[in-house]
Amino acid sequence: MSPREKTRVPAATVEAAPDFASYYGRPILKQPTWKVPDVPLYLFSGGLAGASAVLAELAARTGRPSLSRVARLGAAGGAVAGAGLLVHDLGRPARFLHMLRMLKPTSPLSVGTWILSPFSALGVAAAASAVTGIAPPLGRVAGLGAAALGGPMTTYTAVLLSNTAIPAWHEARREMPIVFAGSALAAAGGLGMLGAPIREIGPAVRLGVLGAAVELTATAVLERRLGFIGEHYRRGRAGVWMRAARASSAAGILGALLGRRHRPVAVAAGAALLAGSAATRFGVFEAGRASAADPRDVIVRQRARDERRQAASPAPGAAETSEPRMGRASARLPGRGAGEGAEGTSAELSVLSSSPTDDDGGGTAKGGRHAATASGVDPPRAADPARGRPRCGRRVRQHPARGGIAP
Repeated sequence: MSPREKTRVPAATVEAAPDFASYYGRPILKQPTWKVPDVPLYLFSGGLAGASAVLAELAARTGRPSLSRVARLGAAGGAVAGAGLLVHDLGRPARFLHMLRMLKPTSPLSVGTWILSPFSALGVAAAASAVTGIAPPLGRVAGLGAAALGGPMTTYTAVLLSNTAIPAWHEARREMPIVFAGSALAAAGGLGMLGAPIREIGPAVRLGVLGAAVELTATAVLERRLGFIGEHYRRGRAGVWMRAARASSAAGILGALLGRRHRPVAVAAGAALLAGSAATRFGVFEAGRASAADPRDVIVRQRARDERRQAASPAPGAAETSEPRMGRASARLPGRGAGEGAEGTSAELSVLSSSPTDDDGGGTAKGGRHAATASGVDPPRAADPARGRPRCGRRVRQHPARGGIAP
């Protein structure tokens, strides 16, 4: 290139291609179509209902009628609110009824629908019996049934989120049910501390403190184990919600432990536990939305998965075995040693192939065949030109009618 051309042609610049850019800057995954705040509140109300049903049965067995009544009302109200929020998110009530036409065990949504429906009926029946005093035996049976479904009610929403392709939810499938279960216990304990008299809130305090501690611990483990994907739980809207949840849960634990004998402190602690539980559900939901919009979460995971597969699979040609392959001559000639079998075989065959033969016109070396048989090595049989395979020692003819081979 001449000096004049160098002055006119600009210097080439090489820019590094972005590692995590998608086509046209569009997200790789689609955003969840669930409505806000319908779905986060549905997650919160379902957990509150399930844990409250368990707390109501524990309070009834320990002789705390006021706490049992408050918990039964919380279970019924949470179940009804959850069903209403789900129907509103679906758009039409008929869609909710259509999900009841079948039970699909492999679908968390289908299983959750069949958990929510009987739980709602049993919870409402138990609450109605506790408030009106009508049919106490039936109300007790309904309360037992609601308590039996309380555990799945608190955690099936975590399975519902973890079963999606969104990395921030799917990669947290180990800790998510524990986070939701702890959050539900904290909410139920907070509700009991809000509504029950101070002399009966002992089980609610212990349940709320235990649930909040489990929630905080499991959330910290989740964020640490997810690595760079866990950043979505610390940044943006999700980070604001999660920080508010940690502060509220910590304040609720402190207030429940120090002010369990003072009504105003107990009420404030119960409200803090409820707020922390609700904030956790909103934070988890917002983290999933942010993860779906970040192509890095998908690309890095795929690259890491491919590298693990390549490291686990053996390299081509590395798995060589000492056994002979099919079709190779591995027999040694009689009288040969182990180290000279192959050489003796090749030498013997070369001598046999170069020996004079009596050709009968069919290409068969008679002398060579007899010599090879006597030495222990059979030469290759002649191929049948009509069939393209070795002849088996007998004549074959074409069947005139069927077109097959007849002896």
